[in-house]
Amino acid sequence: MTPGVRALPVVWAICRRTWLKILRRPVTLSFSLVQPLLWMAFFGFLFQRYEITQASKVRYLDFLVPGVCAMTVLFGASQSGIGWIRDLHSGFLQRMLQSPARPSALLAGKVAADVMRLLVQALAVLLLAWILGARVRVVGAEVLFGVLCLACFAAAFSSLSCVIALRSRAQEAMAVYVHLVNMPMLFTSSALVPTKQMPDWLARIAEWNPLTLTVDALRAGLLPQFRADRVAPVVLAILAALLFSLAAREMARLDRTG
Repeated sequence: MTPGVRALPVVWAICRRTWLKILRRPVTLSFSLVQPLLWMAFFGFLFQRYEITQASKVRYLDFLVPGVCAMTVLFGASQSGIGWIRDLHSGFLQRMLQSPARPSALLAGKVAADVMRLLVQALAVLLLAWILGARVRVVGAEVLFGVLCLACFAAAFSSLSCVIALRSRAQEAMAVYVHLVNMPMLFTSSALVPTKQMPDWLARIAEWNPLTLTVDALRAGLLPQFRADRVAPVVLAILAALLFSLAAREMARLDRTG
C-alpha cells in the first residue's frame, strides 16, 4: 500500500473529528455569519445608489456580494489555527503526533475540514444576500471556476493560520494576525471597490492581492458582466501548496521537539 493510500484514513479521521467539534458547537458557524450580514446590510444599502458604471450599471449590493463571500472565507480561515492551539494546550496534538500517522496527513485532514466549513459559510452568505434582495445568478461553468478559486484561497489561508498557531501557540497571536493580515488584504482588494476606481498605486497593489483574484473569479460566476483572470486558480493553488508546506514543516518541527 502506497503512503498516499495509507494517509487517507488519517485525513478522513481528522476531518471527521473537526466537523464533529463544529457540529457540537454550531454557534461557531452561526456567529461567523453576523459580520457578513452587517457588511451587506450597512454597506450594501448605504451605497445602494452607487452604480458600477464600468460594468453596465451593476448595483453596488450585487457587486458587494461576491466580495463579502470571499471576505467571510478570509476571516473564517484565520480562525483555523485556534483548534491546534487548544489541542496543543490539552496535549492532544502531541499524542496524535506520537502516533504512526504522518504530520502532513493530520494537517491535511484539518485543512480539508476547514475548507469545507468555509465553503458552506460562503454559500450561507450568498443565500442571505439573496434574501436581502441581491440580484445574482449562476453563470454556467464560471461559478465552478469561482468555487475552485475560493477553495484554493481557503486552503491557503487556513494553512497560514495553522503556521501562526503552531509557531506562536497563543490565541492572542490570532487576533494580531487578523489586524495585520486580514484587514490590509481586504482594503487593498477588489472586494469592496473595483480596481478601475482605485488610485493607480492602490490598483497596482490590488492586482497582486490573492483576495482580488478570488473575488474576481467568484464575481464572474455570479454576475455575467464580469470576467475572471484564467490564471487565478493556478496562482492560488501554488500559494495554497506553499503555505501548506510551511504548515507541514511546523507540524514536523513540533513532532521532533514535542
